[in-house]
Amino acid sequence: MSVFTAHTPETAPAAARPTMAGVQRKLGHLPAAVARMAESPELLTGFLTASATFESTDLDPVEREVVVLTVAARNECHVCVAMHTATLARHGADPELIAALRAGAALADPRLEALRRFTVAVLDHRGAVPESDLHAFLAAGWRPRHALDVVLGVGTYTISTFANRLTDAPLDPSLAGYAWEPTA
Repeated sequence: MSVFTAHTPETAPAAARPTMAGVQRKLGHLPAAVARMAESPELLTGFLTASATFESTDLDPVEREVVVLTVAARNECHVCVAMHTATLARHGADPELIAALRAGAALADPRLEALRRFTVAVLDHRGAVPESDLHAFLAAGWRPRHALDVVLGVGTYTISTFANRLTDAPLDPSLAGYAWEPTA
């Protein structure tokens, strides 16, 4: 049993209530992960602000989801993997792309594979990406700006994946069809 409360807008700390209400208005429901993150209004606001900022980067929606699913699978966050699988499905992404990202496997599209591999390099090297990995990323048609956009995505979804794992956030019923477990 988690020591973290699944807050409602009525039980959450006062500073988290407006943020929770905004999420509920936008999505039509309050995700369990948000209900748990609300214990720290600053964490909740920080994550949602960083997420909105990442959404405004030069990466297109599928490219952003490649970064997010790479981080989520690497960090073994079942909530984020399910949620972002659903997002990719809504974007009409190829099921093979989704399956590969969920498995942490190579992607068929060379440009997206370069993005996935660079994201892994950022994670593995804690930002100190070897020059050869950076050059491979750029050679695939990415720009230096995109390398920094990846760092923003890694940071943003490290917050989310760590918080979800720490709070033992359950999977929302609407995401049950996208459930995921890490491979052993």
